[in-house]
Amino acid sequence: MSTSSSTGRDVLLGIGLVAVGALAWGTLVERNAFTLRNVEAKVLEPGSAPLRILHISDLHLAPWQKGKMEWVSSLAELAPDLVVNTGDNLGHENALPALQETLVAFKGIPGVFVNGSNDYFAPEFKNPFAYFAGPSKATKVAQRLDTASLMEFFTDELGWANLNNSAASLTLGSRRIDFMGVDDPHRSFDSLSRMERALESIQSDDFLDEVTPEITIGVAHAPYQRILNDFVTQGAEMIFAGHTHGGQVCVPGFGALVTNCDIPRDKVKGLSTWTRGSRTAALNVSAGVGTSIFAPVRFACAPEASLVTLSARES
Repeated sequence: MSTSSSTGRDVLLGIGLVAVGALAWGTLVERNAFTLRNVEAKVLEPGSAPLRILHISDLHLAPWQKGKMEWVSSLAELAPDLVVNTGDNLGHENALPALQETLVAFKGIPGVFVNGSNDYFAPEFKNPFAYFAGPSKATKVAQRLDTASLMEFFTDELGWANLNNSAASLTLGSRRIDFMGVDDPHRSFDSLSRMERALESIQSDDFLDEVTPEITIGVAHAPYQRILNDFVTQGAEMIFAGHTHGGQVCVPGFGALVTNCDIPRDKVKGLSTWTRGSRTAALNVSAGVGTSIFAPVRFACAPEASLVTLSARES
């Protein structure tokens, strides 16, 4: 055998071993390396007290994922001022009881939520390489989930405000926080006109008008640019979103290969800003806690929840 042939074989063997090792790491280790990301956004008026917001997104929960359930439940011990849930909670057709068991720890903590597509449809196998051609597409055979019971649990049991194509005003002690939100933009369930009418309604409420909102927050599952632009136009100073999984499989030193929407890659996860015209809002995109059961891998993109502390701007 020639030296060149031997060298080529060794190179291929080395590449194969690296690939197998990376796959083992991503499926067995990193996808279960749950991480709490702490960030600060200076968006409040000077002199305002901090506001601690726990951002949970993309659990994609399956009934057997006990480690994930325990970790998410433990986040209630942080005692945040508010919980923002940006959807894709369900990862299996029988996941609702497990999700209720997981999130009941947050009962009594104010919160808001919007839905993602996996709060409506059970997961399906998809060709991972298709994501390079653009955002994933829905199929006509996707199994419907019990979305009504999920939303009833959030609103009636946890007391969270439903922001799907709606708006709400929450009072935390003496502090008023206004919210606007849309249903899943990835499946075109969003209605900006309905949201804007709801926002106008709470802003014109005589009782609420006695207390000026300290901040206005936009909430969506998928951070499509049309949604972010409208949030900023409507006065949002802080925006929360999920959906992207942070790219899920990333290249160290380069970052996400895909975003599964039209957001720029450099804003696919973490805290950044979004500008529309002369206005700018802080933007937190969660890399999410889970993955689809048909693609149980993460690489260079740990599963996460975010503790976002809103603090005062400098004078």
